[in-house]
Amino acid sequence: MWIFAGVLLLLICLFFIAVMIYDSNRFVTVNYRIEDVRIRKRTRIILLADLHNKKYGKDNEKLLSAIDAAQPDLILSAGDMMTSVKGKSMEPAERLVEELSAKYPFYYANGNHEYRIYHDEETYGSMGSKYRSALEKCNVCLLENGSVCLPDLGIRIWGLDLPIDLYKKFRETKISASLLDDLIGKPKEGSYHILLAHNPAFFESYAEWGADLTLAGHVHGGVMRLPVLGGVLSTSLTLFPKYDGGLFERNQKRMIVSRGLGSHTIPIRVFNPAELVVIDLDTTVQRR
Repeated sequence: MWIFAGVLLLLICLFFIAVMIYDSNRFVTVNYRIEDVRIRKRTRIILLADLHNKKYGKDNEKLLSAIDAAQPDLILSAGDMMTSVKGKSMEPAERLVEELSAKYPFYYANGNHEYRIYHDEETYGSMGSKYRSALEKCNVCLLENGSVCLPDLGIRIWGLDLPIDLYKKFRETKISASLLDDLIGKPKEGSYHILLAHNPAFFESYAEWGADLTLAGHVHGGVMRLPVLGGVLSTSLTLFPKYDGGLFERNQKRMIVSRGLGSHTIPIRVFNPAELVVIDLDTTVQRR
């Protein structure tokens, strides 16, 4: 009996190890469709989040191939393309951005890892200035509490640069819509407003502020996913995060949370492969 139980336990452990290795080294493509009367032209967006310097094949050739196959009109990044570890190479993120920005318009908002290297020179030295320089050489549009209007498409893209104390571990923090007004201003009527906001925990405030579509990441899908319960652990180390991945709606406002392309705080994935997110925007179709 004890031998049988031991063998069964060993097989279960081996199964989970195999799943972990498999899911930690692959990505899947997920598709969403958003319709709104203010959108003037069909537009395909690729959302990148939480790459954390991960490579899929040599020079990320597998990821680049999947992006090219999707034939996007825009690339949007919700942050954490690199990892804020002192002295760590940022070359995978830099090369991927360089390759993509040569083909597609690229709009980049910061995550907590970019925020750290930009604002803590004492810890990270010249990492921030070097990374920013690499992005600027690629003509990437950096959205740091700013926005850009794309009138031909009927959309305005905003990038929210949240202070680092809103990413603290072991607790859930709240913010107000008025804080967003102070940081990036108030959206005006007329355009369809897309907000790149790395941390999805504040969806209620983003919706109240006026974001028609929030694009986020940060939670990595909850590291491990369970049936019904969803993601188990957030990157803030809180259990069963409310916004772990997928499409969420509140008062006709939407948020798409990427499960991310890499990992960092807990460098594994279980039943939770990385995601390449494809979003099709289109004008509202009148149905009879």
